[in-house]
Amino acid sequence: MQGLEKFNKLVEAFETLPTVGRKSALRFAYHLVLNDTFSAMKLSNAIESAVKNIRKCERCGALSEHEICDICLDERRDGRKLCVVESAKDIFILEEHKLFDGKYFVLSNLDESTIEQLEVLVKEGIQEIIFALTPSLASDALILYIEDKLKSYTLHFTKIAQGVPTGVHLENVDMLSLSKALESRTKT
Repeated sequence: MQGLEKFNKLVEAFETLPTVGRKSALRFAYHLVLNDTFSAMKLSNAIESAVKNIRKCERCGALSEHEICDICLDERRDGRKLCVVESAKDIFILEEHKLFDGKYFVLSNLDESTIEQLEVLVKEGIQEIIFALTPSLASDALILYIEDKLKSYTLHFTKIAQGVPTGVHLENVDMLSLSKALESRTKT
């Protein structure tokens, strides 16, 4: 719309968010500008504060307001278990449902410094590395690479189970998941 450059910029900003299309962006912008300016200002302040104050934990790569995140500093967590995830978002999912009581490591890229960071954690008492990566051939190759790089340590390597999700018909399951489910079948 002409003459509404600021509104159009707001719509465009919303459109840059994942899964937000033009219609949703218009709806958000319209609501915040005309119906709920208090929430708009609250959102604006929250975004500004988060961008200024949140960073990656220097030990594990999780999101933190400090150099070291609360999970890494929590001595009640099981320091013998390390869950390797693809993204800091994955930690939120596991923590929200209280599924894991150990420490985490975000595998954002794979280079020599990443292996060195893992080695530092292993030397601090890690006994098991649990790979919670999206099932794929690339993930399997990545796991083998890390296992090879850390083979000089006494470690137990595991990965999250794969297979057919509950309530999903076999016709809707991809072949990799179906083959993994058959390989990893359990006694009834």
